[in-house]
Amino acid sequence: MNVTRVLIADDEPAIRSSLRLLVDSDVGMEVVGEAGDGEDAVECAVRLHPDVVLMDVQMPRMTGLEATRVLAGEPDRPRVIVLTMFDLDEYVYEALRAGASGFLLKNSPPSEVLHAIRVAHEGNALLAPEVTKRLIGRFAPVRREQRLDHLTERERETLALIGQGRSNAEIAAELFVTVTTVRTYVSRILTKLQTRDRAGLVVIAYESGIVTPTSF
Repeated sequence: MNVTRVLIADDEPAIRSSLRLLVDSDVGMEVVGEAGDGEDAVECAVRLHPDVVLMDVQMPRMTGLEATRVLAGEPDRPRVIVLTMFDLDEYVYEALRAGASGFLLKNSPPSEVLHAIRVAHEGNALLAPEVTKRLIGRFAPVRREQRLDHLTERERETLALIGQGRSNAEIAAELFVTVTTVRTYVSRILTKLQTRDRAGLVVIAYESGIVTPTSF
């Protein structure tokens, strides 16, 4: 069985300890390291090669946002889940732009934390549509992305639906195509927009104006 390797980065020892106990309680996961600040998080991630990093936003020496940006430039970068106290947090939006796969509130139930790790490891986005609308609607400036000119009409439709938080199955039903075809569209969009996962596509969809907080 493939075990998901997790790195925990938080400046509060009690939070790191509780997260370690939770993650290690799942037979499909293991904590491979802990970090108390952003610089340690980057060093540990480069050295230990975790699949997923649980990254506190506000840490000393280097913030979780800065650490996420650094890790996004690594060739074997992990998926990053940002931990925050508030869902409407500008740091969260910037972390998503920096390459995070999603975010979790620190008071999330244990089952949600474990589910988030699985989802991130699979390459999916941890972005509930309603929260995303409020978050990006508040912080995202509209930047007309010229890169969208490279997308076909069907790929633009797919991107818009991804921005609305639709699953592949829901997109397939909306566009009257198979789920396999949707996966092909998503793969092409990721390549053309040079984005690693769906979280990045959601941000681009809003910033380009192809999706707005009032469009669905």
